[in-house]
Amino acid sequence: MSKILGYGEDALTLWALKRHVSTILNHFKDSSSPSDCLVFYRPSFGRHAKENSSVFGEFDAIVASPQNIYLVESKWDNLVESKKDELVIRREQLMRHQIFTWYLTHWKKKYSNKWADFIEEQQSTFNFGRKAIAPANSLLAKNLEFVLDKLLERCGAFSSDNNVKNILLFFYRGKSRAPLKINEAFTPIGIDYGKEVLGNYVLL
Repeated sequence: MSKILGYGEDALTLWALKRHVSTILNHFKDSSSPSDCLVFYRPSFGRHAKENSSVFGEFDAIVASPQNIYLVESKWDNLVESKKDELVIRREQLMRHQIFTWYLTHWKKKYSNKWADFIEEQQSTFNFGRKAIAPANSLLAKNLEFVLDKLLERCGAFSSDNNVKNILLFFYRGKSRAPLKINEAFTPIGIDYGKEVLGNYVLL
């Protein structure tokens, strides 16, 4: 098999998903094995989080263990020394996590292939300003249904958001460090990539 070398934030995210899922699990005392986890890399729920639409953007990853679901945003130090005390999570990122958590906690097996029924029964609880629930037969609805069904198979249904974890993966090396403070809804997890790079590239 050919060696694949990757550069930058997206490559580091994929590298971490292949080699360092245990870092995420250990942070939350999740006893699951990485081999028991289902991972989505850059799942898309609409390219841009438009204010007056149903789309809400892309996660960098979703990691599902039998115990928890981890919704992942990624940042890196951009090859420069980073010692920022605080990192701001943008409003559209916060909204993305809130909306997807709503879908997770309202989705049930009975709705598979019946998105119109899901809308009819759950739309009244979808309260995110001018954002709309995904229309039936839309590409967004189809993508959501596929991901939600797979997560339901792996984790079962969640009646609350207690088992949904919002995390920020921060990739650093050298004298950099992960930010000490971010939005309280997120947990920062630092991953040192310095010893695993070839030049400025990671082996995927």
